[in-house]
Amino acid sequence: MSIFPTMGFKLQEDTAVLVPPWLEQLLHTPFFNVCRIHAEAARSECNMFCLHCNGEAFCFYCSSSRHKDHQVIQIRRSSYHDVVRVSEIQKVLDISGVQTYVINSARVLFLNVRPQPKSGKGVAHICEICGRSLLDPFRFCSLGCKLEGIRKNGDASFALDGRNEELTMDTSRGSVSSRQQEEELREGSTQDMYPATPSPSASNSRRRKGIPHRAPFGS
Repeated sequence: MSIFPTMGFKLQEDTAVLVPPWLEQLLHTPFFNVCRIHAEAARSECNMFCLHCNGEAFCFYCSSSRHKDHQVIQIRRSSYHDVVRVSEIQKVLDISGVQTYVINSARVLFLNVRPQPKSGKGVAHICEICGRSLLDPFRFCSLGCKLEGIRKNGDASFALDGRNEELTMDTSRGSVSSRQQEEELREGSTQDMYPATPSPSASNSRRRKGIPHRAPFGS
């Protein structure tokens, strides 16, 4: 049996998988409130979480002073929902089976389920827990849904065992359709929103051929 005491992993006897005790706290923590200590500072929003302390969210300044030697991850926002960069979370969790997205040139995944009507017919991939439509053949839409899947079925794990490297390689390649859909998630993207303006050469090619002749003068 493998145990990771430095990261606080423990074995859940009912599902026989390793799950970090800080994960549920992370999923229930409210982020982006103003720090009570550094409220007047420029970077006072609480968007940091310490895996060692397993407590409240804190700001950049608290991270520098109180969690200097701890493992800290930064939470970000996309359309009012909390996300975390894959490059950060995959160092401490096995995120295989969770749908990832590219937003603002960074690959991220969502912490919790997002409200959405259940997918109708014709949807190729859906989340096993909440029914949200997915871009690619993943099992879950978020870390929260994967946690719920582990509790229900016990056929997944958050313990690192080398599978994240394979996931990163697979998602970096991706399919053409998935890449197109990911582009639509990038904030401020106007790709294919407006038709292209014809080039000057194309406009000139449409001119009438031949040289116009003047009418002859009357005698």
